[in-house]
Amino acid sequence: MSYVTGMVIKEIREKQNITQKELADKINVSDKTVSKWETGKGLPDIAIIEDLAKALGTSIAELLTGDLRKNENPAGNMKKMHFYVCPVCGNIITSVGQGSFSCCGISLPEQECENCDEDHMINLETVDQEYHVTLNHPMTKRHYISFVAYVTSAGAEIVKLYPEQNISIRFRKKGHGLLYGYCNRHGMFRMVI
Repeated sequence: MSYVTGMVIKEIREKQNITQKELADKINVSDKTVSKWETGKGLPDIAIIEDLAKALGTSIAELLTGDLRKNENPAGNMKKMHFYVCPVCGNIITSVGQGSFSCCGISLPEQECENCDEDHMINLETVDQEYHVTLNHPMTKRHYISFVAYVTSAGAEIVKLYPEQNISIRFRKKGHGLLYGYCNRHGMFRMVI
């Protein structure tokens, strides 16, 4: 398990243009205590980690891992959606900007997306103002498509799939966008529609 380091505290504090004294006042410790943390001569008590993260304007996860993320997409264009998938429970986390997420005690990396290949080809038909999506892919307990998502600039719709289920999904057409799929063995793939 990782724990907050003085180097991370100092880096975030300096980026926020906060002095050691100002940080100390926000979390009710002395500036000497903050100095000890930053020079590696001590560690903050677990009881004040939440207050420390809040005072530094960061998340607890970022503070603990040192994986500092900046949301470089403040406009929130849904087509720039990021996907994070838990390899243990299959939980799907989406964000419009990058972030630090964890599930089942694991820090989740952002899924890198590939274009469809012959093993992960999305078949798309238009039927009565709907997209009908199918895939010719194994759906066994060891190898399956976990979800399919339809993302436009205005929204996203995700359909969760399970082993031994047929892949036949309908999405109401909402304009141009992206279709994403996630294979539990090979990761994310997508198709522009």
